[in-house]
Amino acid sequence: MEYYKKTLCVTYEELTAGDDPVIHGATLRQNVRRGNIENINRGGGEGNTALYSYSSLPEKYKRRWVERRGEPEKQMAREIIRSKIQKDESAEKFFESYRYDKNGEEVHLPESVQAEYSLNASVLNALIRDFNRLCASNNKLTGFRRNIWKIILATSEELREEYSHTLPGSIGRLKSMVNKYKPNNYTALISGKYGNKNTLKIGEDAGRYLVALKRSRVPVYTDIQIFEEYNRTAPKRGWKPLKNPRSLREWFNSPRIEPLWYDAVYGEMKAHQRYGRKHKTELPFRRDSLWYGDGTKLNLYYQDENGKIRTIGVYEVMDAYSEVLLGFHISENEDYEAQYHAYRMALQVSGHKPYELVHDNQGGHKRLERISDGLLSKISRIHRPTAPYSGQSKTIESVFGRFQSQVLHKDWRFTGQNITTKKESSRPNLEFIEANRNQLYTLAELMEKYAQARKEWNEMKHPVTGISRIEMYNTSENEDTEIVTARDMVDIFWVMTDRPSTFTSRGIEVTIGGKKYTYEVYSSPGIPDHEWRRKNTYKEFYVKYDPYDFGSVRLYWKDKGGELRFERVAEPYMVIHRAIQDQEAGEAAFIRREQEANVQDRIERQIVAKSIEYEHGVAPEQNGLTTPKLKGVTAEVQRQIDRRTKKYSLPPEEVMLGRSTKVISNITWDQLKLKEVPQRKIVGKL
Repeated sequence: MEYYKKTLCVTYEELTAGDDPVIHGATLRQNVRRGNIENINRGGGEGNTALYSYSSLPEKYKRRWVERRGEPEKQMAREIIRSKIQKDESAEKFFESYRYDKNGEEVHLPESVQAEYSLNASVLNALIRDFNRLCASNNKLTGFRRNIWKIILATSEELREEYSHTLPGSIGRLKSMVNKYKPNNYTALISGKYGNKNTLKIGEDAGRYLVALKRSRVPVYTDIQIFEEYNRTAPKRGWKPLKNPRSLREWFNSPRIEPLWYDAVYGEMKAHQRYGRKHKTELPFRRDSLWYGDGTKLNLYYQDENGKIRTIGVYEVMDAYSEVLLGFHISENEDYEAQYHAYRMALQVSGHKPYELVHDNQGGHKRLERISDGLLSKISRIHRPTAPYSGQSKTIESVFGRFQSQVLHKDWRFTGQNITTKKESSRPNLEFIEANRNQLYTLAELMEKYAQARKEWNEMKHPVTGISRIEMYNTSENEDTEIVTARDMVDIFWVMTDRPSTFTSRGIEVTIGGKKYTYEVYSSPGIPDHEWRRKNTYKEFYVKYDPYDFGSVRLYWKDKGGELRFERVAEPYMVIHRAIQDQEAGEAAFIRREQEANVQDRIERQIVAKSIEYEHGVAPEQNGLTTPKLKGVTAEVQRQIDRRTKKYSLPPEEVMLGRSTKVISNITWDQLKLKEVPQRKIVGKL
């Protein structure tokens, strides 16, 4: 918008630009042809813009203009005011490079202050141009000069509304500022607080002495005591005394000075965490790429069996990609047992081995590796500890904090977060907890509540993706991770005995943790495998067991090459009551069945043994002697043995096909002496 030949005009671009223009180009041209809109300047040629009379625009287009750009008179007034201001690039460069002493350190002006002073310089330039123009047209006879500063002040205030400059708002102060600034003295615009007069001047030797006092541990000085001690010593050493403790504290806390004393006050590790360069990392983009294992306090109070208010610890395993809590174990100590249970649960929930496992430096991991024969190595391709005291390197530390603040804190039994927290909402109301101690969880209830809280966390939306954590985990795939099978769970979490045990007639007995366990091999549920027993009784087996579930074990034997070979799964040995009165349903039938099975075992052993004797001609019967009858068995059992071994009662005869057929061909019918044999008598003897 501009004035052309005293007519307020709008340009073609202003009318037609944008997705929703004031008027479309074709409509504008049509209205010009019809004479509805006056074309003041046809445009054409470089820098020559088509102009249209604003007053000639139909009312609906004027309304659109006002809606989008405001009233044209006010807009032109602003444009006139804006045209007065020209950016002072020299001022920008000056304030950008300006440095001042701040507590012994050369620093730049704040960015906002640089912008403020550059704007003030540009406005002053415009005011000085107006002042010079007004002075040139001054009529000394009329005394016009007395009103110049009123005009300059009015112009300054108009520019303040448009640009929000910070020049003085009174004639006297504005006049003083202009007079100081006239020779392009940009420093006239800089506040004294950014100069040198209020800064603390500390030389190198004096600074080293102050740092030494700050680092002193014998005695330990407060900042006030350092201030007093320095001022007591300064005159003797030719140093200027310090004016106030506040400036001294600012000097101590400046980035250049703070690292020189921080470790002495707060510890070297704290200093390392504060000043050591941190890696910028990117979290995994698929499940099971990285798991974290770490222990922390479970931040809920509970009441033990003695009525004492207690807290307890929890070891958690988390998937870094989804922030899903996979496995946990609640216990008093962050030891190998807690870690064992948490990792075991994590693998069961996941169904996959992680590519990488990162854990803290607690000693339990070393013992876990030793006892379990390298459990962490079996779980993942890579496992490593975090750097000591580097909580920022473990995503799980951040997750713990958010889990506490977003989920656990909703329970009035919340213990609060770390004691270093500054938020009152992160601290417990101990008075309320004490008053309601009878309503605290038992340990069992606490475990149940914590499991619910973990489920709530896993089902909450991930802060980055906006979908639930568990959905993120379940829908993600990692082709480089192994599926965990039942065999894997045994290989990873079961423990092998150091020495073999012998399977006897009473089963196989192992001692674990000072407690004895006896196991049996079964052919089917509740049925001992007697066939297996006949071959393996008094054989030595190594026993592989689950340290926290003794419901079954696996038996292995070692070959001559020293390799372990799996034999069978064994289950707890069945215990029966001696007294009939104490026997439960099914025990009597089990006893009878086992008695019959034992008899059958004796029969089978005898038959196999007798067959071997007769095969090699060493049976007593083959040598005119008699094998003793079995004791404690029925006559029917003995007859069965005799019947199944009777073919060996006569001396062996060599059989030749030609000879046998010759004998048969020479037999006549009368020599057969056939007799009819009753079938009833021979039934069951075949």
